[in-house]
Amino acid sequence: MKIKKSEVRSQKSEAIQPYPHLVEEGRGGLKDKNVLVVGLAKTGISAARFLHEKGAVVTATDILPASKIKGIDDLQNVNITVETGGHNIKHFLNAELIVLSPGVSHDIASLQEARRKGIEIISEIELAYNFIKEPIVAIAGTNGKTTTTTLIGKILEQAGRKVFVGGNIGLPLIEYVMAAKTADYLVVEVSSFQLEGIRNFRPHAAILLNITEDHLDRYANFDEYAAAKFRLFENMGKEDFAIVNVDDQAINSQLSTLNSQLSILPFSSSKIVHKGVYYKNNSIVYSVEAKEETYATEHFKLKGIHNIENIMAAIAAAKICGIPKDIISKTISEFKGLPHRMELIRKINGVSYYNDSKGTNIGALQKSLEGFSAPVILIAGGKDKGGDYRVLNDLIKSKVKLLMLLGEAQNKIREAFTGLTNIVMVESLKEAVVTAHSKAVRGDVVLLSPACSSFDMFKDYKERGEIFRRLVETL
Repeated sequence: MKIKKSEVRSQKSEAIQPYPHLVEEGRGGLKDKNVLVVGLAKTGISAARFLHEKGAVVTATDILPASKIKGIDDLQNVNITVETGGHNIKHFLNAELIVLSPGVSHDIASLQEARRKGIEIISEIELAYNFIKEPIVAIAGTNGKTTTTTLIGKILEQAGRKVFVGGNIGLPLIEYVMAAKTADYLVVEVSSFQLEGIRNFRPHAAILLNITEDHLDRYANFDEYAAAKFRLFENMGKEDFAIVNVDDQAINSQLSTLNSQLSILPFSSSKIVHKGVYYKNNSIVYSVEAKEETYATEHFKLKGIHNIENIMAAIAAAKICGIPKDIISKTISEFKGLPHRMELIRKINGVSYYNDSKGTNIGALQKSLEGFSAPVILIAGGKDKGGDYRVLNDLIKSKVKLLMLLGEAQNKIREAFTGLTNIVMVESLKEAVVTAHSKAVRGDVVLLSPACSSFDMFKDYKERGEIFRRLVETL
């Protein structure tokens, strides 16, 4: 089961055709088109530069002041009109095409007005896709996207393939187009925000790891959030592959909605699946087309059932790309994981300190707690994302000996867990680490896994994790 280059290129003609105003041959392409880029983080900056290079008349806008936007000078230096500190409705209504950055909600008033006027609104990955011919392996899910994306990229690289790894991590997809290089495979992490703005985007192998409550401060409800994730598959068909976690209830309930021509590869950590990947007796089994490969997990550096799921998905993607078992196994065994995701910082007097700052939602905390048998001193809290913390009640009661809460969400979390464990409210991450150190005894785990975003107290989860690391290293 392997994607062939000839198959990939023939699929492009079967897919929904690209936008006429994005096709260069014979129709003038983007030249002289009025295009508005909304949101000027890294993705928006890159999209604006690309559009300008293609000859579009580009306007870029962001609600932040110019002083807080990196790279804005690069746009102004090439005479791109840049508006900061708010959005002017006239730019939206004068545009022929609007390109959204991932962090921008589709529901802001200016976009609603543009939509009523019939103006096309797309995401950056949709913009990039119209200029890409190479096969895309896309990874989506509430948790585990970055680990899985990185691991697949490393497996393909170890096999000697030319690979671009990016999207929602690292380089935006449009940067691959701008570089004018050719890869054998594009391994792309995609978020629900990016999938909101697709029309033609069609991966040739797509992974959906899980769907748990997240970003409910942006979506009306969980079903709306799940529907955004499932847009990953909407343009896929014959010769394409969907790699899906059939242990996940939200995913399993929607499998019947997928195109019947789509090849589905299920993976499961709890049961044997036919024509897919499963976990049994401390081994991962890949069983497809009467072929069976077994990967013993004892030497894997990535621990926890959530990482078993990530690895199963990576194996399935690698096999679709024709990678032999020995390269897959060697790469997985050497892979140490990523910073800020269940990262062991150090052990002090028998106490293990873990940095899981990237655990920014309830589902991530659930997976993290499930991976420990030792008593946990948990540091959680931050900016609330709208989920129901009470789904963790059993885990908090059985796993957590002490819970320290900080940030805007601390009172909401305390209300959910009162009576289940000892709770301490703290003012800072430093206070949390010092308190944890004083309360921990040999055999305990001190875990930073916030279940919240970081934006109330930190620039991002990376800054939060780095500060935690420095605090632990000074103990």
